[in-house]
Amino acid sequence: MFADELKAFRRLGVRGVLLQLLNFASVIASGLMMWKGLGLVTNTESPIVVVLSGSMEPAFYRGDLLFLTNPPNTPYHTGDITVYKVPGSPIPIVHRILEVRGVNRKSSRSKAAMAKEITDEEKGAVLRAMESDPEVEQLLLTKGDNNPVDDIDLYNGLDWLERRHVVGKVRGFLPYVGYVTIAMNDFPKLKYLLLGVLGLFALVQRE
Repeated sequence: MFADELKAFRRLGVRGVLLQLLNFASVIASGLMMWKGLGLVTNTESPIVVVLSGSMEPAFYRGDLLFLTNPPNTPYHTGDITVYKVPGSPIPIVHRILEVRGVNRKSSRSKAAMAKEITDEEKGAVLRAMESDPEVEQLLLTKGDNNPVDDIDLYNGLDWLERRHVVGKVRGFLPYVGYVTIAMNDFPKLKYLLLGVLGLFALVQRE
């Protein structure tokens, strides 16, 4: 299957292999720099994520590729679709904001207690305060569109999500493009095979 590529690899010699390895490394480094740059522009550690479950159907399906931004000092609102990651959970979760509360950062009382006491009549004023008062911290409650209950059981002991747990807000998506990532996670050998093939082609490719 790769007979021609293997013959070309043998003809390269040590110097040729080293040059191709440098070229391959430069391509990888360029990709990492672009990823980091995109993260700086969008203000999120993961500007692109893949939907791994069906909890957000029919809005998003497993394998959809999502594009995120996380603008600083911009509050989230009920209905926004966010990606969050709580301590102890390595996999980001894509769910919709069900409820938003705001609490005073400097208060000695627990955030959960303050959030619980906010009445429906006060919610509008709290949301407006979050846009102008840096001392008002935003708390979020989320839920998957296809799930029967909210996400409290997913928060690992937290009563609410805090802004620092949010990776970003969904701004756009490409359907099913992320299935390649899912396949590589489900079948690790496929990932190594793909990386090996790409590396081989990069080594034998001539300019």
